[in-house]
This record gives sequence, C-alpha cells and structure tokens, in this order.
Amino acid sequence: MTSIGTSGVPVSPNDATNVKILAISEDSLLGFQRDPFGEIARRSGVEVDTVIERIRALIESGTVRRVRQTLLATNLAKGALVAWQVPQDTLQQSFDLMFREDPFSGHVVIRTTDAVNPGANYKLWTTVKVPQGFSMEKHCDYLLAQVGGEQYRVMPAKALFVLGVGHTRRKGMEPGSKSDELADAMYPELAELTDSDWRVLTALKREFAPEEIVRDLWQIRADEAGVSLDEFFDVAASLQERSVIGRFSTFLEHVKPVAGGERVTTYNALFHWAVPKGSAVEAGREVGRHHILTHCYWREGGPEFKNVNVMAVAHGTDKDLILRHKAAIDAHLASCGMPVSYTNVFWGGRSEIKPSEISPLAYAEWCNSRGIDPDSMRR
Repeated sequence: MTSIGTSGVPVSPNDATNVKILAISEDSLLGFQRDPFGEIARRSGVEVDTVIERIRALIESGTVRRVRQTLLATNLAKGALVAWQVPQDTLQQSFDLMFREDPFSGHVVIRTTDAVNPGANYKLWTTVKVPQGFSMEKHCDYLLAQVGGEQYRVMPAKALFVLGVGHTRRKGMEPGSKSDELADAMYPELAELTDSDWRVLTALKREFAPEEIVRDLWQIRADEAGVSLDEFFDVAASLQERSVIGRFSTFLEHVKPVAGGERVTTYNALFHWAVPKGSAVEAGREVGRHHILTHCYWREGGPEFKNVNVMAVAHGTDKDLILRHKAAIDAHLASCGMPVSYTNVFWGGRSEIKPSEISPLAYAEWCNSRGIDPDSMRR
C-alpha cells in the first residue's frame, strides 16, 4: 500500500510517479540549475506542478532528507575521509560528538568488517572539511582529544572518479553493469573566492525548507545574498566555470526507515583495493566505470589499512548482491591485468549525514565559541 503524506500526496520512494521524479532528481541535474523543477519535469515526463508537490511532500514526510544545490566541496575546502580509533566503550558518545558538535564533519559512520582485518579497530569514520586557511591536522587533533581517542588516519581524496548518489536508478542493477568508457579522473584544486562569491555561495548551498520548494526558488536566495537575481545567476555561472558547483539534488533518506517503514538501502559498503604504487588513477578509472558505485576515490590508506589506495562505496538492500557487485569489479580488474595485493569491505552501521560547513568565517566563529584562538588552528 502506498504511503500517504499529511497533505494526501503519496510519499513512498516506490510510488510510480515518485520513482520517475527521483530517478532524475537524485543525481542527474549536473551544474547550477536556474529552473531545477522545470528540468526535472522535462526529463521525467511529470508535470512541473506535480514535481513540486511531490518533492515538497517527500521532504515533509522525511523520505527526502534534504534538497539543495550541492558544491564540489573538495575545491572549496581541504577535505578528507578520517578513520578514528576510539575506545569501544565510548564509541557511541564519540559518534554523537562528531555529528552534533562538529559542523565540519559531514558523514559520520560506524564501520565493521566481516573478519579481523587491517584497520578493523578503526570503527568510527567521518568526512571532514576544514575551511581554507585552517589546518586539517590541528582540527583532527582537537577532535581526537575531545573524544579521548587513540589515533586517527587522514585520507584526502587525491582524485575522484565517481560522485553521485542516485539510489532510485540503481535499484535492480545487475552486477557488472558498467560504462563503455573509463571514468574521468577529477583532481581537487582549491578555488579562490571573493567576499561576494562567498555571500552568493552561502545562500546558494543552504538546503530548501518544504515551503521554499516553488518554481521561482532563487529570488529569495538572491535577496539573502544582497544581490539582484541576474547578479546571483552570473556569480553561480562563474562558480560553475571554476568547478565549484556540483549538482542540484534531492537526497533520499537512505540510512533510516522512511514513510511506511520502507528502506531505500540497508547496507552501506566501503570497498578497499590495494594496487601497485602509481596505478591508483588507472585502477580508479576502471573501478569507477561500474554503475553501482555512488563514490570512488584515490585515497592512500597507509600501513594502517595495508596500503589500500582505491576506495569506493555501494549501497543496497541485499548484502549478497552487494558482494556480487564487488566480485564483478574484482573480476574486471583482473581482466584488465591490474594486480590487487589486498582488498576488503567495511560495512556501515549507525550513520548520520549532514553538509559540512566550509566557510572560513564560520570556522573562526566556531573556534571562538569554544574558547579557541582561531589563529592557533591555522596552517
């Protein structure tokens, strides 16, 4: 039976009309979109008024956890995947602190492995973005002291091969499904922004409340930034040219049950591969061809993780199916003659996700609120 929201609109992620909308709106609208709902309507074949009505209801019901214009944050702030070794008896409290008290930590996940493997004692994983001018190491040192942790491993993305979270379009995907072309390698490169750029960017990136889901959604954001709508569009276009803008996205709630108790995904798998030094980009472009992946990066795991250097993420509701997808990727690497000295899967358990703050001004304010001299946290 289709779940119905308080407004009488179907809010199940499996409702036929919602599937059409979500298949486009999750991760297919690349770049800045002047009229995102009109574009979703055009591509999905659903009337624009229905698109707006459904997306608003999906947010209100919690099926969609946020709608926003995303950024390529790796080009705005130094970012990394960080694995933390913390005492088992304080693991949950450490999770809460990272999620609730650090606006610069985005994904916060407790991960485990099916067997005792290198890195298995690193159970807390976070993504961290530290705004320009400040130190990743000093920030992580501060967090480690706050949680009483033992050590951490910082793994910045040296290259990105996949970045797109379209859970709806990945349902029922066959293991081994892949592009005919190699994935592109995207290299993080920090962009320098003016104060005007930051004002527009800050307004641009904030997620939309249900009542803000309207056809003309950017005028209020231009007013917020103190610029005309035309100037807002010009700055957004400039930011896109500088590889700062990601996509316009509706993010499904995929770590908790949604309307009617349905689940979008049950399993969140972080795949690790260790390939020969100097081969990470070649291997990453081969791995990144596989459609099941929501993320794929070149990251250096170091000796703590047996020198893995290619990582990827896949989601699903069937653990065995996820492992078959992994086996298909392994077989593809073997068919390419790519040596893999070690591979592993880290499974996600408790998980929370929020956008990481990236503003240098916000970082200084955060420091001051904790009695920290912002200059002491600079690089």
